[in-house]
Amino acid sequence: MTADPLQELEHAIWNAQPHELIQTATDHVKDALDVVDVEILLADYRQAYLVPVRQEVEPVRLDNTPVGHAFAAQQDVHERQPPRLGGDFHLLHVPLTVHGDRLGVLTVQLDAAPTTRQRTGLATAANVLSRALKIADQHTDLYRQVRRRSRLTLAAEMQWELLPGRACSTDEFHLAGQLEPAYAVWGDNFDWSVSADRLTLTVTNGMGTGTEAASLTHLAISAIRNARRSGADIVDQAALADQTVYAHHRGTRHLATLLLEFDLATGRVRTVDAGSPHMYRMRGNVTEMVAFEAQLPLGMFGDARYTTEEFQVEPGDRLVVVSDGVHTAESPVGEVYGAVALLQTLRETRLQNPSEAVRTFIRHFIDYHEGGEPLDDAVVVCLDWTGKRPPLSEEA
Repeated sequence: MTADPLQELEHAIWNAQPHELIQTATDHVKDALDVVDVEILLADYRQAYLVPVRQEVEPVRLDNTPVGHAFAAQQDVHERQPPRLGGDFHLLHVPLTVHGDRLGVLTVQLDAAPTTRQRTGLATAANVLSRALKIADQHTDLYRQVRRRSRLTLAAEMQWELLPGRACSTDEFHLAGQLEPAYAVWGDNFDWSVSADRLTLTVTNGMGTGTEAASLTHLAISAIRNARRSGADIVDQAALADQTVYAHHRGTRHLATLLLEFDLATGRVRTVDAGSPHMYRMRGNVTEMVAFEAQLPLGMFGDARYTTEEFQVEPGDRLVVVSDGVHTAESPVGEVYGAVALLQTLRETRLQNPSEAVRTFIRHFIDYHEGGEPLDDAVVVCLDWTGKRPPLSEEA
């Protein structure tokens, strides 16, 4: 019996050594799907370029390129090049994504327009390769090295390693976040965890700069995770982080943190506002800041008693959380970003998916400084709420 080429492809990818994954995938995609060449590109830390794993090939800008469009729109893009050697030269760009977390693009070169079999096979290959890349990334430095277009500071290395990912999608929501400056972020970060019935999301801004700020944030997020993984709710998570940070720094250093806990079945959200991150809600044509009762930042006194507030999200709502490095930033002429420009950017990115919205948001934020450097680091997190859909029997 002849083996199915696609099954052989999947088997080879899953069994490849982490550092050999790309070469294995390239070889088997060529053999299984009759393509001329294969290129695998990964998004850099700023999500401004797609960087080929084959380092002899130049990075490609995400904006205004066919391969960038495949990444941004999360759909296959067929690109036809001028005829070569008497035949057509075609490229097919297929996004590499795992549960909404965009990794890069799989590009193949073909002698003719892609067939249905090739499109189907490449979709399968991209799905398997994306998941295998996620796993392999934990066992080799190769893919982290590819993604950096310049050297990360030590603080940035710490912060990126702390992230659970850059995006996450389920039936109830799609969230995404981005750090800036991507290669030199200090204390800003975000974290999430999803279970069968809830999403817990935190956005954190550790005071200070450099590795001191990164270490502070690392300590606090580790304490929050420790409490969460022990079954504690967001009040006890905040309390443990508060006590832990205070025990180490005796009130000289603290963190501004917003903790959110979503009930996936009802859309009810419990929140603890311990500092400066601001949250904005877009519902229909209305964009507004959602204000909470300000409570003490984590680590200021070590014995703070945190309380929750509640609000409701509805299907179609978008929530955007930004750190003070965003909403208090000033232009070269002293105009505060949070006064007008922030709301304008929120509206301009409303129709983009959250992953693309945060990328565009960061680009607008950088442009606001007109070539100057932001004085503080920044984090932007965007969440679109779909809500729990009723079973098909109930919909009928």
